[in-house]
Amino acid sequence: MKEQSDLVLVGQIGAAQGLKGEVRLRSYTQDPADIAAYGPLRDEAGSKAIEIERVRVTPKAVIARIKGVTTREAAEALNRTKLYIARDALPEAADDEWYVADLIGLMAVSPDGAPIGRVATVHNFGAGDIIEIARAEGGPSLLIAFTDDTVPDVDVAGGQLVLIPPEELEASEDDEGSDG
Repeated sequence: MKEQSDLVLVGQIGAAQGLKGEVRLRSYTQDPADIAAYGPLRDEAGSKAIEIERVRVTPKAVIARIKGVTTREAAEALNRTKLYIARDALPEAADDEWYVADLIGLMAVSPDGAPIGRVATVHNFGAGDIIEIARAEGGPSLLIAFTDDTVPDVDVAGGQLVLIPPEELEASEDDEGSDG
């Protein structure tokens, strides 16, 4: 199997849909239907190839037919299966674009270059991306909305991004440093 860093998470299988083996699918591709265009995908262990035969996007969900899955029970067995593709199978990103996976491990620095920490992961709970920063000095991770205001510069080739923490965070850090 490829190293985990060579794999990119492109989706996750959800609950069974109907009685004939279709599944709900969470697609992390820019156009949700594009997940079917990559050919066979791999599960997290890399042991199982999963081929999406057909996908349809509805107002409430992405519904997919998985090759070889013809019953509700077989579809239910795939619930929560994460779907990966080899990084080298994806098209190159443009100069001002990057894949979310490219952000993991980047050094987060302040606008003046002071280290803040490293990008541990990127979350998306439906309202936009949130980067989790493992602090350089230790302590609890920072969760920061990934917007142009909070992350004005990303330099994947240089291995860092500029992070402007929200004012509330800066104020709480200042309070921690005071004696009273």
